[in-house]
Amino acid sequence: MLNRKELKNKAIELLKDLIEIESFSGEENKTADRIVEFLEQSGAKAERINNNVYSFHSPYDPTKKTILLNSHHDTVKPGQSWTYNPFEAKIEGDRLTGLGSNDAGASAVSLLATFIYFLDKEIPFNLIVAITAEEENSGNLNVGSLLPSLPKIDLGIVGEPTKMDMAIAERGLIVYDIEVKGKTGHAARNEGINAIYLANDLLNRLQNFCFDKVSEFMGPVKLTVTQIEAGKQHNVVPDSCKLVMDVRVNELYSNEEVNARLQKEFSSDSISFIPRSLRLNSSKIDPTHPIVQKGISLGCATYGSPTLSDQSMMDFTTVKIGPGDSARSHTPDEFIYLSEIEHGIDRYIALLEDFNF
Repeated sequence: MLNRKELKNKAIELLKDLIEIESFSGEENKTADRIVEFLEQSGAKAERINNNVYSFHSPYDPTKKTILLNSHHDTVKPGQSWTYNPFEAKIEGDRLTGLGSNDAGASAVSLLATFIYFLDKEIPFNLIVAITAEEENSGNLNVGSLLPSLPKIDLGIVGEPTKMDMAIAERGLIVYDIEVKGKTGHAARNEGINAIYLANDLLNRLQNFCFDKVSEFMGPVKLTVTQIEAGKQHNVVPDSCKLVMDVRVNELYSNEEVNARLQKEFSSDSISFIPRSLRLNSSKIDPTHPIVQKGISLGCATYGSPTLSDQSMMDFTTVKIGPGDSARSHTPDEFIYLSEIEHGIDRYIALLEDFNF
């Protein structure tokens, strides 16, 4: 079995390969192939459902609790302002630049290295690693499509860039399509019911509306209207005004609870609130949970994360932690420090060594 230094080098080489293989959401088959190859060359048995690759540390023991190590291998598409080739893994000193290096390639390879580290060791829990697809677009073939094929999970460690601190709460997301209905009329006469004016009243109400529960980590539920569309002609009073609203849900509410309250407060014969999905829920873990306490003992800070991850697909206890910085995600010339990967592997191993529920 490789020593820790060799494992770290192997993880960095894997990340370089992954950067140089296009893996946009829904098009991750080739990076999935490479991850399968990495696991098998490392002595693990790789399984695959669509582009979700996973492996069991040892035969499943139903008398033990189960930990899932999860990150994703898909990426967003690069913007026009990259000055590096996004598909070239460029190392300059301690810095590795390339698309997906920070989000979430560094977490994926660090979790894989951690899994391989424990492969020849006896551990008091079942351990599964799953590097999954379609996280960036919350696609139907993401980790949520894999979970029904796995046994009961007691704890998920989700790899995303957190500077190896612990996000113990994460916001959920609801996107609403809203329509305010009026009545057409001629703009030159006092006719019709102007849907834009009705929408203006609604906007004022939304701007001043607050949910009661305020999170210690993330503050209140956040409502933001981000798009508006109305009117066809300059001389016709519009009978419809359409809005899009982004709702970021704190960990004190489920999406169903938020939706029920908004429907009760704002829906009417003239106003429709249609959620695109209620499945992207917030998440939280009890700060007294053994994994959080272990992290704190290792020097992890705890915080609430405003960004969405595959935690939203998981109906079991999860914590988010990984190398890199969320501020670099989806930015031109995305990068990771090699020392961050090395530190990430060390901290993941330290979290799991001698861990028990």
